[in-house]
This record gives sequence, C-alpha cells and structure tokens, in this order.
Amino acid sequence: MNFESIESFTPQATEDGSFTFFSPEFEEHFHSHHGAKQEAEFKFVLPCQLREKARENEALTLLDLCYGLGYNSAAALEAIWQVNPHCQVELIGLELNASVPKTAISYRLLDAGLPPVPELLAQLADNERLVTPNLNACLWIADARLTLKQLCTDGLQADAIFLDPFSPPKCPQLWTVEFLALAAQCLKPKGFLATYSCAAAVRKALQLAGLNLGSTPAVGRRSPGTVASWQPEGLPPLSIKEEEALLTRAAVPYRDPQLKASREEIIRDRAIAQHNSPLEPTSAWKKRWSMPTIPNS
Repeated sequence: MNFESIESFTPQATEDGSFTFFSPEFEEHFHSHHGAKQEAEFKFVLPCQLREKARENEALTLLDLCYGLGYNSAAALEAIWQVNPHCQVELIGLELNASVPKTAISYRLLDAGLPPVPELLAQLADNERLVTPNLNACLWIADARLTLKQLCTDGLQADAIFLDPFSPPKCPQLWTVEFLALAAQCLKPKGFLATYSCAAAVRKALQLAGLNLGSTPAVGRRSPGTVASWQPEGLPPLSIKEEEALLTRAAVPYRDPQLKASREEIIRDRAIAQHNSPLEPTSAWKKRWSMPTIPNS
C-alpha cells in the first residue's frame, strides 16, 4: 500500500461537529457523515462497556486496530477517566500511515475533548510512544497483519478491541478469518471486540474465531454494528434476519492464510469460494426479507 501524504488529508465536517478525512487510496471517508465522535461513542465505547469496566478495575488494556485520527482512543480514555480518574490504561494503536494521526493533531481535531486526553494523544502522534502515571501508550506504524501477529506472540490480552478498518470491499486484508483469529487471541476472556461492520462475512469470521456475536444499534449508518466476546452473556442478540444472513453466500468469509495477500487476491479468492459454495444464494435471502441490498460495512 502507498502511504498518503499529509497534503492528501483535508478536514471535512460531520454532523456532530467533529471532523473526518477522505482517503484517496481507499476511496472512503474515515467516518460516516453523522460524526466521528458519535461513532466512537456508540460503536466502540458503549459496546465494549468501558465505563462499567473502569468502575470495576484499576487497570485496563485497549487495542485500537486502525487508530486513524484517534477519535476512538480519545473517546475511550475520556470515558474511563471520567469514571475512574486513577485507572491505569495501556493503549496500543495499530496504524498503517503515521501521517493520519499527525495530520489530525496538526489541525487540532481532538482539541474539543476533555483534558488531558488531547494533549496526551498529541504527544503520542508525534512520538509514537508515551508513558505517564496513568497511560502507557504506543502507536505501531506498519501493516496491521504484521504488528498484530507480534502482539499475539507477546501475549497481549485486551479488555477492549476496536476493529475499525476501511470497509471489507476496500480493505479485505483486515477482515479475514486469519486476521480476526489473531485479534480474538488478544482478547481477554471477559473482554469485548467492537466494530461498525455487520457484514455477514465479517461476522462469520468472528464466529470461526470462536467468538459469540451481538448486534449494536444503527447509529450514524443504515446498518447495525457488531460486538463480540468469548462470553455470550450480556451480548445484544442478533435478529432472526441477521442470523439467517450467516447461512447465505454473503457469509463466505475473506481469507488470507499467509497474512500477506493483496486486496485483489483476497477478493478474487472469496468470489471463487462464493461461486462454489453450497450455501443459500444471498439473492434468495434478500428476496425473503425484501431487502434491496446487503450491507458491506
């Protein structure tokens, strides 16, 4: 993948007053037009039950897969420290392009947050490493497939994982069975993994990793999100329609056995697998539920 330069990113306002960028490489915005801060809260912080965890724990570990502009981590730190100002947080952010968080800081996009979070994340964007009495944070700038594998080897166990890549059709590399299996390995027994995506292929991959699934409200997007955990208790259930989607060809997952395939290779191989699949055609499921389209993200 090519790194995009700082000049490529221009802040674009969203409906909640926060800003996002458009990625020319992936041809998508980093957030929905409804708002970056809104997504961070309702798609990641709330499903991962961070406030409840902060009340019960003096230390928490967060893994932010695709750190981006930093909104998810910022919202998480604010939520935790509002409840428990003394909670010690370990934050690991994986990001391909160092210029994304740096540009967000240069435009002061996180400054509206509660102190000391904006200042801390500004230091993290500049130095990619930060240690304070309450925060041990690092940004790993590389292909997340490589860095996540290393984190698994190191034995990372996270209370919350934010899975926030570009959509599966645009960045299938980070939605594969193999990648999500690595993410699951980094999740504590009582931790939560949250993502904005409800794509059947993504949910099936999480199931194949051994995780239980829940559906989160459709906030800022037409489709719900997903929360996953080793424990089924407390997860908001999938609807019958969502469960049936997992039995169609839409649920044929993306695969990348060596964790180094290109986007084109992953999409091609999935198309072949879908063509050969004995599962119900997705068109039949759509017709049954009178759905015009199946969401990709």
